[in-house]
Amino acid sequence: EELHKRSTIPQHVLKLVDSLPKDMHPMTQLSMGLLALQPGSVFGQEYRSGTMKKTEYWKHTLEDALNLVAQISPLSSRIFRNVFFNGQHVAADPSLDWAGNYAHMLGVNDTDAFKEVTRLYLMLHADHEGGNVSAHTTHLVGSALSDPYYAYASGVCGLAGPLHGLANQECLRWLKETQKALGGQEPTVEILTKYAKDTLASGKVIPGFGHGVLRKTDPRYTIQRAFAAKHFPEDPLFKLANVCYEAIPPVLEATGKVKNPWPNVDALSGTCMQRYGLNQEDYYTVVFAVSRSLGCMANLVWSRLMGLPIERPKSMTLDALEAAAKK
Repeated sequence: EELHKRSTIPQHVLKLVDSLPKDMHPMTQLSMGLLALQPGSVFGQEYRSGTMKKTEYWKHTLEDALNLVAQISPLSSRIFRNVFFNGQHVAADPSLDWAGNYAHMLGVNDTDAFKEVTRLYLMLHADHEGGNVSAHTTHLVGSALSDPYYAYASGVCGLAGPLHGLANQECLRWLKETQKALGGQEPTVEILTKYAKDTLASGKVIPGFGHGVLRKTDPRYTIQRAFAAKHFPEDPLFKLANVCYEAIPPVLEATGKVKNPWPNVDALSGTCMQRYGLNQEDYYTVVFAVSRSLGCMANLVWSRLMGLPIERPKSMTLDALEAAAKK
């Protein structure tokens, strides 16, 4: 109820978003939309008034954080309907929760199952640690006392990078290419083992396996796998992904070069969304951004509450770099 009350998008923002070219990437549109919302920042207004105390920073950051989380779902769904459905929008349903309403406004599937998988996706991708690009960028920009709209717009730009937010797209595409290469064969561990070895031998990578921090199967993957096994166990892409889970880790482990051969959250997230009709792959990163707003905004509030200083990375001289290179 609280988020619904805060979800109104100003007319000037709607006008801007509706005027953008349909071939502009949805992530570009989202970052522009967030910046267009910035004039409504409570933190920004209070800071410029010159009356806000440091002990009050977190309160006004919280106001912005709640507003941004509330506004990002109608903003993102509007971008989706503009780009893929010729501007035919679906009105919000205040009787639904935040995630369920977002699924409803996307308008690709009005079943409870799609709302449930959207809830799952938005919770699992919210944030897992502060070292990822989008979370860290948001924290870095916010440490300069840029308001949450500025900070998260920068985080969204980081999320748009191929090495970060596009991973679920690449995993889905790889599964589809693998399915096509199998030519109708039922996937087995033996077949996928050979396919994985051939893929690596050709100099290509297998997306969806490994993680920069984790050294075991991503628990978010495990949760998605359980959901898929319960709701659509016979889905061809899920069956293929399931066999990949058994076949690929031993192949990667055998190379001796992979610290974590186990699947991560991206290995299944695209498959789950496509199952329910959200097959516009260029939009997947926007769904990721809607989700991550939860974690990034919560972290910003804590940063201001704890009075964390501006982040200033250490620099290195050329002599220090040269010395390090010689070691």
